Amino acid sequence: MKKLFAVLIATLLLVAGCAPAFSLEAPGNVEETSVSEKKPEEITVGLSLSTLSNPFFVSLEEGVTKLADENGTKVVTVDAQDDSAKQSNDINDLIQQNVDVLLINPVDSAAISPAVEAANSANIPVILVDRTSDSGEVVTLVASDNVAGGEMAAQYIVDTVGEGATTIQLEGVPGASATNERGQGFMNVAEKSLNVVDSQTANFDRAEGLTVMENMLQGNADIKAVFAQNDEMGLGAIEAIKGAGLEDQITVVSFDGTEGGLKAIEDGSLAATVAQQPDEMGRLALQAAYDYFAGEDIPEKIDSPLELVTKE
Repeated sequence: MKKLFAVLIATLLLVAGCAPAFSLEAPGNVEETSVSEKKPEEITVGLSLSTLSNPFFVSLEEGVTKLADENGTKVVTVDAQDDSAKQSNDINDLIQQNVDVLLINPVDSAAISPAVEAANSANIPVILVDRTSDSGEVVTLVASDNVAGGEMAAQYIVDTVGEGATTIQLEGVPGASATNERGQGFMNVAEKSLNVVDSQTANFDRAEGLTVMENMLQGNADIKAVFAQNDEMGLGAIEAIKGAGLEDQITVVSFDGTEGGLKAIEDGSLAATVAQQPDEMGRLALQAAYDYFAGEDIPEKIDSPLELVTKE
């Protein structure tokens, strides 16, 4: 019996010696793997943008490439053309090219998730810009506070047009976090202080903004204000308003602060825009990549500044 007991003890010790070590910590507390430090000139960046037909994202790319040129960093840019499937394919191609880091501006926050997870599997760090991903691990999100921006736009309408003003909203790409957040912020104020009679998507596109606004004008003759979730849709709405001869009756407020939006403020056709700084946003995203490869701690969210711009 003693001999059998001794054999059992020996067997258990042997198994214990061969088994992998384990931790009682929860999965979320598992220590992260160390980062292989790289200098800026050793980094290849994959930059995936939702669309380069929008001046905002052209400026964002310029912010990335300017800082990259200053530091000898290679940047490979791909344009999703507002197509979620194309963006996923583009990112898979960048993964196959073994880029060191991905800077992604998603077309759609849900649709981008598998691409982010694919990058995770390939051990390629991901930094999101302007819009979030519904799942997958990311180093950080570089974005403006879209909720606060939407609130700023609504409050400006309340202050300049008046309490209870009949207002409509032009929404961005369905499913994009910027669309959801700007709409949320706008309605935080509008539900209490404005009369919002209609809200429709125009996909952050100027031509669609024109068409949707024309249709809205036919169904709502007493519109006093418009909130467009980006400058491009706002500029399209202004064309429709001018076509209907209502430019003196309707106040238009938009979001982004693009060159076209700022020019429209100067000529008086656009009342205000919640101005982001897309070039600064791009610079901040690439700087976050540099900091990551330098072994520095990166916050979960990096805020890009906002400013309400009017003619005054």
